[in-house]
Amino acid sequence: MADKRSVFENNDPETIRAVMISEVVPKDPDQDFYAGPDADYAKSAVALFRQAGVDVSSVSELLFRGIYLTNAVKVPKTGYAVELSAIEHSLPLLEEELALFPNVQVIMLMGDVAKKSFNMITKKAAGKNCIPLGATYKLRAGEFYFGNVRVIPSYIMTGGNLLIERSKTQMITEDIKKMMEIILP
Repeated sequence: MADKRSVFENNDPETIRAVMISEVVPKDPDQDFYAGPDADYAKSAVALFRQAGVDVSSVSELLFRGIYLTNAVKVPKTGYAVELSAIEHSLPLLEEELALFPNVQVIMLMGDVAKKSFNMITKKAAGKNCIPLGATYKLRAGEFYFGNVRVIPSYIMTGGNLLIERSKTQMITEDIKKMMEIILP
């Protein structure tokens, strides 16, 4: 498994223009985004970008293009839902991670846990949630900002639900296209 520090051995955090925050790390660390090209999370992410018309074949290529992938919750979930205590425990780590990227233009929140985590960060920093409560399909039409950073609520980008809920896959690819339009010079 790749450690987050090793991800930047050949990449400068200042080149990151977009951060996609998924919900939770997988139970098997060898399936996470930076574990290698055959990892489930990596394959899911690359497939979504390809469906959005972005010609990439690996998560490393996304990183090279200025797109960083991470998880809001740094420990695997133990049941069906992610417990609030797991979110709270991981929040300082997510805050530290986001602070590494001074030139981020877009943060994509991939699922409800990512939205909740990011709202906890923004509430602590600015006294209010960045993303209002509500269904993601309704929120996607809005424009949300945290400072100068565009924040895009979307759907969870990993797991078997992508095979079942094709409409969500389509909406994720639309959101990725929107993100790409913002970060491309």
